[in-house]
Amino acid sequence: NIMAGPGNTSNPAPSGPAVGELSPKTIKMAPKLAYRNLFHDRLSLVVTLVGIVFSLILVAVQCGLYIGSEQKIATVIDKTPADLWVVPFGTKSFDDPSLLTGREKYNILSTPGVENVQEMIVNFASWRKPGGGKKAFILVGLDTLRGGVEPWNIIEGSAAELKTPNSLAVDKSYLKDLGIDGIGAFAEVNLQRVQVTALTGAIRSFTTLPYGFTSLETARKLVNAAPEQATYQLVKISPDADVEEVRQALIERMPDNEVLTHTEFRDRSLNYWMFNTAAGAALIAGAALGVIVGVVIVAQTLYSSTKDHLNEFATLRALGASASYIHAVILIQAVLSAIIGYIVGFTLTMLLINATKNSTLNIVMTPRLAIGLFLLTLGMCVFAAISAIFKVTRIDPAGVFSR
Repeated sequence: NIMAGPGNTSNPAPSGPAVGELSPKTIKMAPKLAYRNLFHDRLSLVVTLVGIVFSLILVAVQCGLYIGSEQKIATVIDKTPADLWVVPFGTKSFDDPSLLTGREKYNILSTPGVENVQEMIVNFASWRKPGGGKKAFILVGLDTLRGGVEPWNIIEGSAAELKTPNSLAVDKSYLKDLGIDGIGAFAEVNLQRVQVTALTGAIRSFTTLPYGFTSLETARKLVNAAPEQATYQLVKISPDADVEEVRQALIERMPDNEVLTHTEFRDRSLNYWMFNTAAGAALIAGAALGVIVGVVIVAQTLYSSTKDHLNEFATLRALGASASYIHAVILIQAVLSAIIGYIVGFTLTMLLINATKNSTLNIVMTPRLAIGLFLLTLGMCVFAAISAIFKVTRIDPAGVFSR
């Protein structure tokens, strides 16, 4: 749209929107100009997209590691159905184990409102490799003989094999660390001979120590616990009972232990590792820095790209283009860059996640994170566009004629 010159007074002013307003035709032309302006300089476009893609992958990996760490911390808790957990007093997290005295099960079963109780052994143990050397791991004894929870994600062997004395299930990703090849391998746990009879997939701990699943009876023998001892008591409440009333009754019966709901125990484990340890602080700091660095990279890249086209925007201003029209072009360029960069970056991120799925590096992508990454990418690009708009707004249209 070219405005009439000041000397053209003989003709009446053309009808249409006032100066500064966007006409329907102008609105249709803005995307076309933004598209051509964006793809005209291919090298500048590639540099811009590389910045967006790099920042997206950085943020996705850091946030995916954080979510994956949360899942690793709570993995056994989430797979173990229980309304209430009876734990030793002062337990900080699931893998901060100590044994109960052994009288808790009968106190729990005699409490009104309790339908069932399962026992669980969790303890650190020493794994002696067949070829020499030791490896610490987390031994988890499950009440499989009485219908309790069984190891999940079994990819080789079966949970039924764990009912055999001195048999264990370990995760496939830790075979190298344990010095074994797979099912049928023998090793020593706390100086007692065991055999691997099942392999799980993607059951990893936050501490990087492998999980070893076995029956409750085998676990008691391996950690030298009494026949009635356990680390945790998992309480199932009757359908017609009130959880809080049963909980208070259990607290009165067992004042030396803690009685936590499933959510409380899960949150306690997460809070301990994420906010009270250096590992959790590093993850949170990494995720935050990933977002900050991503914003800076995208803002700087898009700002520089817009700055390189100042002469074109000055020409538009000299031809009479309104400020709102130029702003629309810049914002549309930013949105197009965000969409293209997100598609490329998200694809590369998923390839990276797929490449590391069988390793101990647990990067997780959830639908909520995918949406959040798109909104973050869009927000970063729009923020950069707004920063560039302030620069473009101060352009002197007369400057284009001095070149």
